[in-house]
Order: sequence, then structure tokens, then C-alpha cells
Amino acid sequence: MKERNMSTSSERAASRKGGLNPAVVPYLFIVPCLLFLTTFLIYPIGNLFYFSFQNYNINAPYYNGFAGFANFKKALMDDPLFFRSLGISAKWVFSQVALQCVLGLALALLLNQTFRFRGLFRSLAFVPWAISGVITSLIWSVMFNEHMGLINDLFLRFGWIDRPVAWTANVSTVFKAVVVAELWRGLPFFAITFLAALQAIPNELYEASRVDGANRLKQFYYVTLPYLKNAIVLTTLLRTAWEFNNVDLIFNMTGGGPAHATTTLTMYVVELAVKGGDFGYGSALTVISFFLLMLFSITYLCASRFGKES
Repeated sequence: MKERNMSTSSERAASRKGGLNPAVVPYLFIVPCLLFLTTFLIYPIGNLFYFSFQNYNINAPYYNGFAGFANFKKALMDDPLFFRSLGISAKWVFSQVALQCVLGLALALLLNQTFRFRGLFRSLAFVPWAISGVITSLIWSVMFNEHMGLINDLFLRFGWIDRPVAWTANVSTVFKAVVVAELWRGLPFFAITFLAALQAIPNELYEASRVDGANRLKQFYYVTLPYLKNAIVLTTLLRTAWEFNNVDLIFNMTGGGPAHATTTLTMYVVELAVKGGDFGYGSALTVISFFLLMLFSITYLCASRFGKES
């Protein structure tokens, strides 16, 4: 009690002398974080919404000015490439998330087993996740090269093709090619997350299920999957947002071509804003993407009952 009175009196004395109030100190430590968020997050988002209501094209500055909802009307009613790119985005996201989730779970189950050199194989399995998208796109561009690519060489040796194929220049094969490249890069993300969740499952549950006569398939369905539910929901949601906004790999491998076969909505925004200089319309498309992802996230979390017991 005596010490508390002494500390209180010292605080009062400091405040009388013009010193810093200790109650303010915690808020001062938050200020740098708030400044960082405002500079690199809040201001850019606000700027994006502002330009979405503007005619802002650096190649035609004489038309710049307030546009209201004209950009959104153009996207929803007068731009067929918007819906085409949105459909390609949906196809891209579904194929990537589904394949990465299923194969990542299979890889995690395999790496969770006890075998020789398990640590080495775990390290090798996670290497693609540490490689940047630009380097990944360069690696796979060379592998898919028509004249010196490894893919053509292997397929010719096995007799699966009769002549070299231009995988990234052919409309019928380019989408599959970029899907394979992105699958190789994104697979470790699911494997790492699922492996961590698998190691948190108590072994007693598997022992009890074996005593009750459950085989491996029933153990997977009744023990493993319920414990992996939250990990599956979270990883698929995060990966959906990341793949929807994926730019680097598609941009470097195909540039959205050929014939807009790999032009996702994000790639379309890149073509409009970065290449074409139409920041107003590009911002409007980005705002639409933002609301689509937000609506999907809320619906998905509610439907999956994330964080709640089944």
C-alpha cells in the first residue's frame, strides 16, 4: 500500500513538472504501427476507391474527371472481356485450390509417416514454397519450351507426343501448363499446414479406433478429417484470395495470352492500368474484385462453420 502511494505521488509529481504521463506511453508504441498501416494499407485502399469513381487515363488526360458509376456500368454492361476474365479467374481459382488441397493433404499424410530420411524428404517437399514466383515462372517457361524444354523431351521419349508442342503458345494447352506450374509452387503451402495439424491429433484416438475395428479409411474419415476441418477451411480461403490475385506467374509465362486464354480478372486489370494507363477503369474492376472476394469469404466461413464444432 505504501509503495502504491509512493508511485502515485511520483506520477503526480512528474505530471506537475511537465513529464510524460505513463498512461500515454503504451499508445505511443502503437503510433509507428498505425502510421505504417495508414501509409501502406488504408491510404492505398482509399485511393483505389477514389479513382474507381474517376475517369483517369494518363494517355487521354483531357477526359479526366469525375465519372460517378460509369466505370462500374461499363464493366457490368458494356465490357464482355470483364465477364470472360472473371470466368477464367473462377476456373483458375477452383482448379488450383482443389488440386493443391487434395494433393497437399496426400503429401502431408505421406510425410507424417515414420520412414528413413523423413527430414530430408520434408525439406525437399517444401523447397518450391521458398522460390519466388518470378523464378518459378522462368523455370517452368524453360521446361515448357518447344525447342529445348524438358517436358517435350520426356513426352517424346515415352511416345506420348509425336512432335514438340508449344505448351504456352497453344490455346488448348496454355491453361493446363500454367496450372501445373502454379500447382508445383503452391502445393507445399497446404502440405506444411496440414502436416502441422496432423501432428496435433492425439495418437490415442487412432489406437481407440483400431480397437473398435476401424480400418485406415474409417480412421481418416472419422478422426483425421474432423481434426483437419479448421485447417482445411482456413488454407482454402487464404489460397482462394491469393490465387484470385495471382499475377506474377501468369504475367511472366504467358502475359495473359494467347488470345486472352489466361487473362484472369487480375491480369485484365494489369493490362488496363499498368500497360494501358487507364487507372480509373482498372480501379473500378479492382473494387469489384474486392467485394466479390469479401462476399465469398463471408459466405464460405458461415457455410463451413469455421471455428465451431460440427
